[in-house]
Formats: sequence, C-alpha cells, structure tokens
Amino acid sequence: MKEPEPTPVVDDLSMKILKLLERSAALTVDELATMLDAPPDDVANRIEQLEKARILVGRHALINWERIGDEPVTALIEVRVSPQREVGFGAVASRIARFPEARSVHLLSGTYDLAVEVTGRTMKDVASFVSEKLAPLEGVQGTTTHFLLKRYKEDGELFDEPESPPRLPFSP
Repeated sequence: MKEPEPTPVVDDLSMKILKLLERSAALTVDELATMLDAPPDDVANRIEQLEKARILVGRHALINWERIGDEPVTALIEVRVSPQREVGFGAVASRIARFPEARSVHLLSGTYDLAVEVTGRTMKDVASFVSEKLAPLEGVQGTTTHFLLKRYKEDGELFDEPESPPRLPFSP
C-alpha cells in the first residue's frame, strides 16, 4: 500500500486565505490581498500551492434552488459495507465517490459504515441509483435511504431567513 504524501506545513498567510475563502469562495486574489495586506502575487502563489497540495479542494456557490423552482431531489443513504483486506472501507467508498450522483461520501461510526449524499431530478432517479448502481456493488451489504424534505441550513447558511418586519411609520 502506498504511503500518503506528508501534509505540507501551512503558514499564517495560507491559513488566513483558507479561512476567508471558506466564508466567501468568490473573493478574488486582489480582494484577498487587500484584506490581508499582502502582495497579490504572494496570495496567488499560496492559493496555487494549496490547490496542488489538495488542501484547497474546490470553491462552490451555495444555491437555494427551491427559490427558482428547480430543486433536485436529495437523499442521504446509509450504507453497510464489508471492509476489504488491507484497504478497509476505502475501496468501496472510492468507487461510490466516482458516481456523478454522489455529492458526498463519509465514513461513519455506528450501525452503518458510509453516508452517501445523492441528488437526482426525481425520486425515481435516486431510487434507480440505489438499486442499479449502489446496492449491487461488491462489498455493499445493505442500504437505508432517507429523502431530504426541506433544507433549513447548509454550510452555516440559513435558507429561509425571515425578512425583518417593516418599520412602522414614525409620526411625532
């Protein structure tokens, strides 16, 4: 089995960049440089190093699809797996992660071994994924599917933040 690459040391500037990007992935190099009082070239180089080291893995927008009537069906699937000799759960988890329907794959403690978040256009799409792709995989012993009915908060962001009540007119 191949030894994992050592994690590079992350300096103070890199940590600050990561924390800012975690809060707002849309920040540009120039904006980050201004916020951190650092040269833009230094910021750009740090971002490139963080991406090469797979510390900064991606930058994503969080979209409330329900607001435009185009919400995909999302399910959380618990998966029981037979661990494989010398690779444990990693081989099965890696195979599952390659499916485009799988948005995230996590190792769990407890009754189930993996949690897989899946999206599809319809409930039938998700059900087909489970029955035709996931359940037949070698090593998968069983699944339990939970359809997500409403999203209240994700990645620290509230989805249905109530609007402030209108201010009452003031008259002396």
